[in-house]
Amino acid sequence: MSRPKQISLGLSMRYLGYHAAAWRHPSADPDAASKFSHYKYIAQTAEAAKLDMVFLADGIGLRTPDTPPGALQRSHQTFELEPLTLLSALSAVTSHIGLVATASTTYNEPYHIARKWASLDHLSGGRAGWNIVTSWSEIEARNFGREKHMEYNLRYERAAEFVEVVKGLWDSWEENAGVFDKASGILLDTTKMHTLFHKGKHFQVEGPLTIKRTPQGRPVLVQAGAAQQGMEIAAANADVVYSSHFDIEAGRAYYADLKGRMAKHSRDVDSLKIMPGVTLFIGRTRAEAQAQYDQLNELVAPELGLSYLYQQFGDLSGHDLDGPVPEPPDPRIKSMAAKLLALARRDHLTIRQLYATITPGFGGRCVIGTARDIADDMQAWVEGGAADGFNLCPPVLPLGLDQFVEWVLPELRARGMFRREYAGPTLRENLGLAQPWNRYSRSPAA
Repeated sequence: MSRPKQISLGLSMRYLGYHAAAWRHPSADPDAASKFSHYKYIAQTAEAAKLDMVFLADGIGLRTPDTPPGALQRSHQTFELEPLTLLSALSAVTSHIGLVATASTTYNEPYHIARKWASLDHLSGGRAGWNIVTSWSEIEARNFGREKHMEYNLRYERAAEFVEVVKGLWDSWEENAGVFDKASGILLDTTKMHTLFHKGKHFQVEGPLTIKRTPQGRPVLVQAGAAQQGMEIAAANADVVYSSHFDIEAGRAYYADLKGRMAKHSRDVDSLKIMPGVTLFIGRTRAEAQAQYDQLNELVAPELGLSYLYQQFGDLSGHDLDGPVPEPPDPRIKSMAAKLLALARRDHLTIRQLYATITPGFGGRCVIGTARDIADDMQAWVEGGAADGFNLCPPVLPLGLDQFVEWVLPELRARGMFRREYAGPTLRENLGLAQPWNRYSRSPAA
């Protein structure tokens, strides 16, 4: 009998959890998202469980529009900490778990990102990861000197060039460029310094980066989303992809599509880990798990529920909440809008039922059941060619993490699906990813 495939597991630390009503749960501290102690407990608990990484999604503007009026005052997607500052602090109180955060290619410059993430990789001993995104909201645009958001195709074009520049800057110094010879007075071998001199459509960056080669060679590159342009960026560059699909058939098709694009970039399919997001409602019995799900859903006000659909469907407050979901007039996130509409059509969902479906996990897939049910689901996705692991998105933090560690991890380990100890000190080692070579110290033929 063949041994089950080992899976990768990450944990999203977003706000107080992924459910829209997480802050109203009896176990939750409504102000926890502004407290270091909250994140310290989560990161250390995840590390004790030997999870691969913790992840901080980020936006650079308000996430919840006040549409319909009253939505904003009911949302916990408002107060948050800047992710690099927080992850740098967490690097000092952890030793093995990966530290991944989002940064936009639309409202940053490549040199900024290369420098900050290289610094985090050094501070953490090789545990940094960058989640590459293109900003989509006009709220973010107005925070950075624009009246309207950058055109859809243009921002992906900018993103592709952005990533190439960052990777080039991370290759500024070969691995052994530091000499540090006090007797001779030679600190650096400048023959192992490489200036980028990049001139492209969107960026002109000379370099070199003023940080030596990082412990991982370069931070782990993460990408999320299902847009065609984003999938091409992922196929060429990403080490990890966070995907979002509601059923295993769609997940399997995405997995095959993305991995199938890698050959033209001369990449092996095992050099990319696809980790679908999943929100778990875990109980000792199925009835207990369902009760947790129902309890939280009852705490979601209609104003807040409709705000979760606003980004894809516009203001639906004038529609019958118990009527059908209309076509999105101008979808803000094209791939997500298409998925939600397909879900509503397939399951004949009303507007109220659709927002009740997505508020438990910010639009991601939910699984409700016992530890055995959860493990069965994960095993089916991995063995069915739809996942290499999962990005855990607990409905309430830290409760959901504690339940997963206590109940689900023992079941996964009993099946031989998840580690008991870390493979090494770096994120790449624990994900089973090879150390990237510096482009200047290895010949193309090699």
